Amino acid sequence: MVCASGCDSRPATLPATLKILVAGGFGAGKTTFVGAVSEIDPLCTEELLSGLSEGADPVDGVETKKTTTVALDFGRITLDERHVLYLFGTPGQERFWFLWEELCAGALGAVVLADTRRLADCFPAVDFFERRGIGFVVAVNEFDGAYRYTAEEVRAAVGLGPRVPVVRCDARLTSSGTGALAALVHHLLTTRSAHPANTSDPGEPP
Repeated sequence: MVCASGCDSRPATLPATLKILVAGGFGAGKTTFVGAVSEIDPLCTEELLSGLSEGADPVDGVETKKTTTVALDFGRITLDERHVLYLFGTPGQERFWFLWEELCAGALGAVVLADTRRLADCFPAVDFFERRGIGFVVAVNEFDGAYRYTAEEVRAAVGLGPRVPVVRCDARLTSSGTGALAALVHHLLTTRSAHPANTSDPGEPP
Protein backbone atom coordinates (compact mmCIF):
# COMPACT_ATOMS: atom_id res chain seq x y z
CA MET A 1 0.00 0.00 0.00
CA VAL A 2 1.23 3.52 -0.84
CA CYS A 3 0.20 6.24 1.61
CA ALA A 4 -0.95 9.75 0.63
CA SER A 5 2.51 11.19 1.13
CA GLY A 6 3.96 8.72 -1.34
CA CYS A 7 5.66 6.40 1.13
CA ASP A 8 5.42 2.63 0.65
CA SER A 9 3.95 0.99 3.74
CA ARG A 10 4.12 -2.57 2.44
CA PRO A 11 6.25 -4.97 4.51
CA ALA A 12 9.64 -5.94 3.09
CA THR A 13 8.55 -9.47 2.24
CA LEU A 14 8.71 -11.47 -0.95
CA PRO A 15 5.68 -12.35 -3.07
CA ALA A 16 4.35 -15.90 -3.06
CA THR A 17 5.62 -16.63 -6.56
CA LEU A 18 9.19 -15.71 -7.39
CA LYS A 19 10.73 -15.72 -10.86
CA ILE A 20 14.46 -16.31 -10.65
CA LEU A 21 16.93 -16.33 -13.53
CA VAL A 22 19.98 -18.57 -13.69
CA ALA A 23 22.52 -16.90 -15.95
CA GLY A 24 26.21 -17.07 -16.83
CA GLY A 25 28.55 -17.85 -19.66
CA PHE A 26 28.56 -20.70 -22.13
CA GLY A 27 29.21 -23.97 -20.30
CA ALA A 28 29.00 -22.46 -16.80
CA GLY A 29 26.55 -25.12 -15.60
CA LYS A 30 23.16 -23.41 -15.84
CA THR A 31 21.25 -26.43 -17.18
CA THR A 32 22.89 -28.68 -14.59
CA PHE A 33 22.01 -26.21 -11.81
CA VAL A 34 18.33 -26.00 -12.78
CA GLY A 35 18.08 -29.77 -13.14
CA ALA A 36 19.69 -30.39 -9.76
CA VAL A 37 17.39 -28.13 -7.72
CA SER A 38 14.08 -28.50 -9.61
CA GLU A 39 11.42 -30.59 -7.94
CA ILE A 40 9.89 -31.34 -11.33
CA ASP A 41 11.53 -32.75 -14.43
CA PRO A 42 13.11 -29.59 -15.88
CA LEU A 43 12.22 -28.32 -19.31
CA CYS A 44 15.44 -28.03 -21.29
CA THR A 45 16.01 -26.76 -24.82
CA GLU A 46 19.41 -28.27 -25.50
CA GLU A 47 20.82 -29.13 -28.89
CA LEU A 48 23.96 -31.04 -29.79
CA LEU A 49 27.01 -28.98 -30.63
CA SER A 50 28.27 -29.52 -34.15
CA GLY A 51 31.23 -28.50 -36.24
CA LEU A 52 29.12 -25.70 -37.71
CA SER A 53 28.84 -24.03 -34.30
CA GLU A 54 32.53 -24.13 -33.37
CA GLY A 55 33.17 -20.57 -34.51
CA ALA A 56 30.16 -19.18 -32.63
CA ASP A 57 30.59 -21.34 -29.53
CA PRO A 58 34.31 -21.69 -28.73
CA VAL A 59 34.84 -24.53 -26.28
CA ASP A 60 38.22 -23.47 -24.91
CA GLY A 61 38.24 -24.66 -21.32
CA VAL A 62 34.99 -26.63 -21.73
CA GLU A 63 36.10 -29.13 -24.34
CA THR A 64 33.90 -31.93 -22.95
CA LYS A 65 30.69 -29.96 -23.52
CA LYS A 66 28.51 -31.67 -26.14
CA THR A 67 25.21 -29.75 -25.93
CA THR A 68 24.07 -26.15 -25.61
CA THR A 69 20.88 -24.37 -24.50
CA VAL A 70 19.22 -22.56 -27.40
CA ALA A 71 16.22 -20.98 -25.63
CA LEU A 72 15.82 -21.59 -21.89
CA ASP A 73 15.77 -24.10 -19.06
CA PHE A 74 12.79 -24.15 -16.70
CA GLY A 75 12.39 -25.65 -13.25
CA ARG A 76 10.43 -25.19 -10.02
CA ILE A 77 11.25 -25.44 -6.35
CA THR A 78 8.86 -24.98 -3.41
CA LEU A 79 10.38 -23.07 -0.51
CA ASP A 80 7.44 -23.46 1.86
CA GLU A 81 3.64 -23.56 1.76
CA ARG A 82 3.51 -19.97 0.49
CA HIS A 83 6.61 -19.44 -1.62
CA VAL A 84 7.48 -21.08 -4.93
CA LEU A 85 10.50 -20.34 -7.09
CA TYR A 86 10.21 -20.58 -10.86
CA LEU A 87 13.67 -20.92 -12.35
CA PHE A 88 14.56 -19.78 -15.86
CA GLY A 89 18.00 -20.68 -17.16
CA THR A 90 19.22 -18.28 -19.83
CA PRO A 91 21.24 -19.29 -22.90
CA GLY A 92 24.90 -18.39 -22.55
CA GLN A 93 25.95 -17.74 -26.12
CA GLU A 94 26.09 -14.17 -27.37
CA ARG A 95 23.86 -14.87 -30.38
CA PHE A 96 20.98 -15.76 -28.01
CA TRP A 97 21.31 -12.75 -25.72
CA PHE A 98 18.29 -11.11 -27.37
CA LEU A 99 16.17 -13.61 -25.39
CA TRP A 100 17.39 -12.23 -22.07
CA GLU A 101 15.14 -9.15 -22.26
CA GLU A 102 12.02 -11.28 -22.47
CA LEU A 103 13.19 -13.76 -19.86
CA CYS A 104 14.00 -11.04 -17.32
CA ALA A 105 10.51 -9.50 -17.44
CA GLY A 106 9.07 -9.84 -13.94
CA ALA A 107 12.20 -11.50 -12.55
CA LEU A 108 12.86 -10.78 -8.90
CA GLY A 109 16.51 -11.78 -8.93
CA ALA A 110 19.20 -13.92 -10.50
CA VAL A 111 21.96 -16.40 -9.80
CA VAL A 112 24.97 -15.71 -12.02
CA LEU A 113 27.08 -18.85 -12.36
CA ALA A 114 30.80 -18.16 -12.74
CA ASP A 115 33.22 -20.68 -14.20
CA THR A 116 36.74 -19.84 -13.00
CA ARG A 117 38.18 -21.45 -16.14
CA ARG A 118 36.40 -18.76 -18.20
CA LEU A 119 35.63 -16.10 -15.61
CA ALA A 120 35.22 -13.30 -18.15
CA ASP A 121 32.20 -15.12 -19.60
CA CYS A 122 30.05 -14.03 -16.65
CA PHE A 123 30.72 -10.30 -17.26
CA PRO A 124 27.77 -9.81 -19.67
CA ALA A 125 25.29 -11.30 -17.17
CA VAL A 126 26.65 -9.19 -14.31
CA ASP A 127 26.42 -6.05 -16.45
CA PHE A 128 22.93 -6.97 -17.67
CA PHE A 129 21.46 -7.27 -14.17
CA GLU A 130 23.33 -4.28 -12.77
CA ARG A 131 22.00 -2.04 -15.55
CA ARG A 132 18.43 -3.16 -14.87
CA GLY A 133 18.61 -2.99 -11.10
CA ILE A 134 17.89 -6.70 -10.68
CA GLY A 135 19.40 -8.16 -7.51
CA PHE A 136 21.76 -11.08 -8.03
CA VAL A 137 24.40 -13.25 -6.42
CA VAL A 138 27.46 -14.71 -8.10
CA ALA A 139 27.78 -18.46 -7.54
CA VAL A 140 31.24 -19.80 -8.33
CA ASN A 141 30.67 -23.23 -9.86
CA GLU A 142 33.61 -25.32 -8.70
CA PHE A 143 34.41 -27.64 -11.57
CA ASP A 144 36.70 -30.60 -10.94
CA GLY A 145 40.32 -29.59 -11.51
CA ALA A 146 39.57 -25.85 -11.76
CA TYR A 147 41.59 -23.40 -9.68
CA ARG A 148 39.92 -22.39 -6.41
CA TYR A 149 39.79 -18.62 -6.06
CA THR A 150 38.67 -16.85 -2.91
CA ALA A 151 35.43 -14.88 -2.93
CA GLU A 152 37.38 -11.63 -2.75
CA GLU A 153 39.54 -12.63 -5.71
CA VAL A 154 36.40 -13.33 -7.76
CA ARG A 155 34.84 -10.07 -6.58
CA ALA A 156 37.90 -8.10 -7.68
CA ALA A 157 38.21 -9.91 -11.02
CA VAL A 158 34.55 -9.38 -11.94
CA GLY A 159 34.39 -5.85 -10.51
CA LEU A 160 31.53 -6.56 -8.12
CA GLY A 161 30.33 -4.06 -5.56
CA PRO A 162 30.68 -4.91 -1.88
CA ARG A 163 26.97 -5.67 -1.46
CA VAL A 164 26.80 -8.43 -4.10
CA PRO A 165 27.19 -11.84 -2.41
CA VAL A 166 29.72 -14.31 -3.81
CA VAL A 167 29.07 -17.96 -2.88
CA ARG A 168 30.65 -21.27 -3.77
CA CYS A 169 28.53 -23.80 -5.61
CA ASP A 170 28.62 -27.27 -7.13
CA ALA A 171 25.84 -27.12 -9.73
CA ARG A 172 25.54 -30.91 -9.68
CA LEU A 173 24.42 -31.04 -6.05
CA THR A 174 20.88 -30.18 -4.96
CA SER A 175 22.01 -28.97 -1.54
CA SER A 176 24.63 -26.69 -3.05
CA GLY A 177 22.23 -25.21 -5.60
CA THR A 178 19.53 -24.58 -3.01
CA GLY A 179 22.17 -22.94 -0.84
CA ALA A 180 22.92 -20.47 -3.64
CA LEU A 181 19.19 -19.78 -4.04
CA ALA A 182 18.84 -19.26 -0.29
CA ALA A 183 21.70 -16.74 -0.44
CA LEU A 184 19.88 -14.92 -3.25
CA VAL A 185 16.56 -14.83 -1.37
CA HIS A 186 18.32 -13.52 1.74
CA HIS A 187 20.05 -10.86 -0.38
CA LEU A 188 16.75 -9.80 -1.95
CA LEU A 189 15.02 -9.58 1.44
CA THR A 190 17.87 -7.53 2.85
CA THR A 191 17.82 -5.20 -0.14
CA ARG A 192 14.04 -4.73 0.04
CA SER A 193 14.28 -3.99 3.77
CA ALA A 194 16.96 -1.36 3.13
CA HIS A 195 15.04 0.22 0.21
CA PRO A 196 11.31 -0.38 0.89
CA ALA A 197 10.24 2.49 -1.38
CA ASN A 198 11.77 0.92 -4.50
CA THR A 199 8.70 -0.15 -6.48
CA SER A 200 10.14 -0.09 -10.00
CA ASP A 201 9.48 -2.97 -12.35
CA PRO A 202 12.58 -5.19 -12.18
CA GLY A 203 12.03 -6.25 -15.78
CA GLU A 204 11.95 -2.73 -17.19
CA PRO A 205 15.18 -1.47 -18.77
CA PRO A 206 16.57 1.80 -17.33
